[in-house]
Amino acid sequence: MTDKLTITPLGPHIGAVIAGVNLAEPLSQGQFEQLHRALLKYQVLFFRNQPITPRAQRALANRFGDLHIHPVYPHTEEAEEIIVLDTHDDNPPDNDNWHTDVTFIETPPALAILAAKQLPPTGGDTLWASGIAALAALSPPLQTLLAGLEAEHDFTKSFPAHRHDDSEEARQRWQAAVARHPPLRHPVIRTHPVSGRQALFVNEGFTTRLPGLPPQRERGPARLSVRAHHPPRVSGALALAGERHRHLGQQGDPALCQCRLPASPPGDAQGHHSRGQALLAPGLNIPHGERP
Repeated sequence: MTDKLTITPLGPHIGAVIAGVNLAEPLSQGQFEQLHRALLKYQVLFFRNQPITPRAQRALANRFGDLHIHPVYPHTEEAEEIIVLDTHDDNPPDNDNWHTDVTFIETPPALAILAAKQLPPTGGDTLWASGIAALAALSPPLQTLLAGLEAEHDFTKSFPAHRHDDSEEARQRWQAAVARHPPLRHPVIRTHPVSGRQALFVNEGFTTRLPGLPPQRERGPARLSVRAHHPPRVSGALALAGERHRHLGQQGDPALCQCRLPASPPGDAQGHHSRGQALLAPGLNIPHGERP
């Protein structure tokens, strides 16, 4: 039996479908190395018809490093590292914008593994966009300007107090998270610690301002003052044509994505119930311009 994976690219900038591996079983070293290389190259990987248990999901993520425990999201009974994203009429999504996961911490996650458990009859697909391609699409003068800037990321932008006041336990959990995660800064352009590729690292979910800009402009970080160059709905030019991939997922189709370079919003569930599990593995915080 060969360890060679089948890798089918989905576009010029981002996304590939992986076959020839069973995620329910431990990966061989050869399979893991191929998967890792593919992740670095294509940024988001998709696996068809591969139901995965929480324990198997955690074991796969552990191959990449230590795991992150989210400060406020609920988790599965089997593994506290696995977030449960359960959206319906009484619990609308709180991340329905272009975002990169958990950029409110010093070492944002290196990757995420998503697994759909319940999908709506229509809608519910997810989009990913390449921060690498978005950066490359900017003019050289704008790239030079952004290279010297930092952006402030704030936990409370995506997790405001009113979303966590339904019980005393929820309020206390939120207050503890706010105390542990004050606003912090990341470079607007980050360098991947392994591939050396650079990408825009701002997002509509957590970025609040660009302190290096004049006061009248620093509060527009989600647009990066480039609305004339990119669609206004998208933060930091992260959804130019040819730079994004729409995943029409099915129940039992896991997705493995980098968190350092692409960004994503959830799909439109069109009022239906959807439920999924996500698992995050933190990475190194590499400032702009530095390489390992």
